[in-house]
Amino acid sequence: MDLTGKTAIVTGGSKGMGLGIAKQFCNQGANVVVCANDSVSLEEVERVIGCDRLITVLADVSKQADMKMLTEATVHAFGGVDVLVNAAGIQRYGTVIDTPEDTWDEVMNVNVKGIFLAAKYALPEIDKRGGGSVINIASVQAYASQTNVAAYTASKGAIVALTRAMALDHADAGIRVNAICPAAIDTPMLRWAADLWKGDSTAEATIEAWGKGHPIGRVGTVEEVAALANFLATDYCKFMTGADIKLDGGMLSKLGIILPE
Repeated sequence: MDLTGKTAIVTGGSKGMGLGIAKQFCNQGANVVVCANDSVSLEEVERVIGCDRLITVLADVSKQADMKMLTEATVHAFGGVDVLVNAAGIQRYGTVIDTPEDTWDEVMNVNVKGIFLAAKYALPEIDKRGGGSVINIASVQAYASQTNVAAYTASKGAIVALTRAMALDHADAGIRVNAICPAAIDTPMLRWAADLWKGDSTAEATIEAWGKGHPIGRVGTVEEVAALANFLATDYCKFMTGADIKLDGGMLSKLGIILPE
């Protein structure tokens, strides 16, 4: 799991899964650049992780100039890029009928375009290092959707497809591109959703109920996502590319249809 000598960019790295991955990478010896569009949360990252191999960059993944600047700042600070983790993502609710066009665009711009723009500038730098790893955070909703999440589900399906395309396009450069597809993970986003949908219950009880929807009996943790990302970033994983890895506590297996005899 050692990442000593590697430099990683983590978009959306100030909260949730991104923060967990940034912390894990620092603990394993990597130089880490955390990108987020919220200066307050970036200040918290520095306090929580407390690593002298960490820098933070205020940037918006949906803006091309910002993603160019992010890669340039990384190269300036650490000399290159070995790993890109695209963890920036947002959730919005609605069907295609009641989702406003600007909300649809917001979700696609952050969740999908953000990966495109971050990779556009990071991949040439990873190529200069002789190869490396790109890790995209997708979701089980790329395969089995809830209701009322049209934009979010579409974006996560697009991430899995984009992962395959990038893996093929950059395999000859030694750049591996894989997607992690989590089910419910205990993050600020999940807690926001639980508070939104708790009804007469509590957010904690709602999360517990959601956890029981996984055969393993609970929601996942950011540390479990970070451990998988850590493996994907190492040289032990050189034969895996174009994969979409389901980190779902058995959820999708449970959804399998059993045909009558």
